[in-house]
Amino acid sequence: MMASMPAGALRRRQLAASAWVYLAFLAVATIMAGTFVLAFIASLKVDPLERPFRIYFDQLNPAAWVAAARLGREGAGDALWGGLAPGANVHFSVTYAAPADARIVEPRAEIPRRRPGSGIAAALMRHYAADYASIALRSSSSATKQARDKRGIRQGWQARTFVYEITYRSDRHNGPWIERTPVNLTAPTSQTLIDSPISPSRSERRGRLLSWDNITPGALGLIFNNYRRVISETADLQTGKSLIGSWLGNSLAIATGRLVLTLVVASLAGYALARLKFRGSRLLFAAALFSMTIPAQVTFVSNYLIFRDLSLLNTPWSVIVVFVASANVLLMKQFFEGFPSEIEEAAIVDGANRFQVFCKIVLPNAKPALLVNAILAFQGAWNDFFWPLVLITSPPEALTIQVGLLSLRRSFGGVQGDWGLVLAGAFISIVPVVILFVLFQRHIVSTEFAKGTT
Repeated sequence: MMASMPAGALRRRQLAASAWVYLAFLAVATIMAGTFVLAFIASLKVDPLERPFRIYFDQLNPAAWVAAARLGREGAGDALWGGLAPGANVHFSVTYAAPADARIVEPRAEIPRRRPGSGIAAALMRHYAADYASIALRSSSSATKQARDKRGIRQGWQARTFVYEITYRSDRHNGPWIERTPVNLTAPTSQTLIDSPISPSRSERRGRLLSWDNITPGALGLIFNNYRRVISETADLQTGKSLIGSWLGNSLAIATGRLVLTLVVASLAGYALARLKFRGSRLLFAAALFSMTIPAQVTFVSNYLIFRDLSLLNTPWSVIVVFVASANVLLMKQFFEGFPSEIEEAAIVDGANRFQVFCKIVLPNAKPALLVNAILAFQGAWNDFFWPLVLITSPPEALTIQVGLLSLRRSFGGVQGDWGLVLAGAFISIVPVVILFVLFQRHIVSTEFAKGTT
């Protein structure tokens, strides 16, 4: 027989195994968190699909925040969200560089009458900066800079800074506040932009045309421009009302209703299967388990016809009641089976009936299981896409946030290529679930619940 392992060596082996498990979980969490952070960074960018993908850009550059705040203050007196308002006097400078033997010419500046990229935003837009503002060159200065060419040889390059002034025209002193102030600068390809308060949104015509979607964004308007656009540009074309708030409210109402219904059905059914002995209980439990294997698409037609006949289509009630609580019933059944039956028997001897035992003794002690079921039910209902898609089709403000994201993709993705706004909408949709998980994550792995399911 092999000699038994000393207690110290066994302890060290257990600690080493625990350390490796901990490091493995830490690595998985780091990868998942890194992916989440990278996606959030991409949601801030003007073009999240750019190649190569840059981690450092204006939305993460404090110097650009300060410049955007100054431009927003000069444009509308608002350093946070910017804009263009009567009395605006905005100074915007750019610096171009060119080889010593080339001549730097003044770029042609204009405020274009530019519509947003999507059809929804274009239809809602009423005022354009081009109708109320003018841009003019105020000054320019030259300098010499040292730079290395492709061979690594230092050469003297000439640089020239142009200062432009954007003013709200005096004949429009009663004009509206305008969210965006786009600017275009056109220059020969021989000269290169090397400095500007905020980077251009895009470069076209092989670098000849540089475009800024908004030269007066404000600090927060620069950082969270995509998120602001989600709120302002996802609107009903008929009423002009923003839809993102309605979508979030609908999802919250459906998730809350599904949560309450799930807890009621799962707790009652789980307790009945765990404690009440009646004919067909095993068959009923087997049927509940079997229902977990049936995809929702199999029962789609029959459920749809039932809701149509009950006039529940395009209402939240249809999505709330169409759910399968088999997994939740199983969790509650396992918990109730682990609950000491002696406590219930003592209460019955004291004169309590079965329903009183359930409500006053069992349920108060089942909080861990109920909380886990509530979290799972809320998350499942919030992320549900199939049933809201087929049961709620109109009006636009009746959609849930997950179906609303599909409309965002159709309006802003695809040919439009406005994926930053689509990513911003996706992140707005996961905020409630993230908050719920952060607040109640310890209950998901509660020791008491784990004992009830073993």
